[in-house]
Amino acid sequence: MGRCYNSAVIDAPSDEVWQTIRDFHALEWASGVITDIEVVGERGGGEIGAQRVLNGAFHETLQSLDDEARTFTYSIDDGPGPVASDAVSNYVGRVRVFPITDSNRTFIEWESTYESDNDAAVGELCNPIYGALLQRLQEHFA
Repeated sequence: MGRCYNSAVIDAPSDEVWQTIRDFHALEWASGVITDIEVVGERGGGEIGAQRVLNGAFHETLQSLDDEARTFTYSIDDGPGPVASDAVSNYVGRVRVFPITDSNRTFIEWESTYESDNDAAVGELCNPIYGALLQRLQEHFA
């Protein structure tokens, strides 16, 4: 099983960070990394089963959302190259937001697990994207 893992410290309270990222369809904070988002279907960005297509390539579905724990999971159902539906299976991304209580900042993790014949290729595609998304989130709160 393959795994991608990225984390960052955000200079903002965890409640604010969570409210910024919790809506599966609202990625205004990620401009430059996410250039296009297509909402698929009728479900809102906070409803399990919500679907989206990012940058015309990544087909994703919201699998879980927990406001109390400040976490959500999603699947990549299809995408380019190593994350195409015939190249990877059981791709689950998870974002978790944690308070850093001594400084009123946030620790955020963005990770994924998946099954693939080429775990390294999936990591080479996804890790830079997650890193760039976390950097944009840091800049959003700077």
